[in-house]
Amino acid sequence: MVVVVVAKEESKLEKQERKVKVIFTYGTLKRGFSNHPLLQDLIRSGDAVFLGTYRTKLNYPLVCGPYRVPFLINLPGSGQPVLGEVYAVSAPALARLDELEGTTRGHYQRLPIQLHPYPLDAHAHAHAHAHASLTSAHAEAYYAHSTYASNLWLKNGCKGLSAYTHEEARGYVKRNDRPQHLTFLDHIRSFISQSQ
Repeated sequence: MVVVVVAKEESKLEKQERKVKVIFTYGTLKRGFSNHPLLQDLIRSGDAVFLGTYRTKLNYPLVCGPYRVPFLINLPGSGQPVLGEVYAVSAPALARLDELEGTTRGHYQRLPIQLHPYPLDAHAHAHAHAHASLTSAHAEAYYAHSTYASNLWLKNGCKGLSAYTHEEARGYVKRNDRPQHLTFLDHIRSFISQSQ
């Protein structure tokens, strides 16, 4: 008896699912914050891996908007270096993160960002050198959408944070606890239009 084994060619979908993105989280997705359970689920399923604590190579504005929601604004050179966490995620995990961040609804935009390991000591520098992709534009972050980002920066007096801490998150309101008759963009517009 002869057994013939036919190797199944990997489909485009299966190849896509194996692709990995490196994501910089600076707000509620970090450990100990309200949206981190999503990353915990992705880690448990093998769709995400924590890579470490990193800081942006350039200064960026990090501000709080309505309901103490954090926003990174794509104005390199303004603000200050921002501290966050880095995760490698699969394509299915990335889709779930994009959904959470509302990338198709104009809430956030996922764009490249350059990072340094934190703290930047000799050991961390050697680790970063061994994983050069983590210190280059291969990482991506969720930035405030360009349709409202500059107004949000102005609303915060052009003053940014170096990290979204538990102190900064005090007063954060979870999505389900916000008024449901308004969209997230309505909340942002209302926040921006309110007087100081």
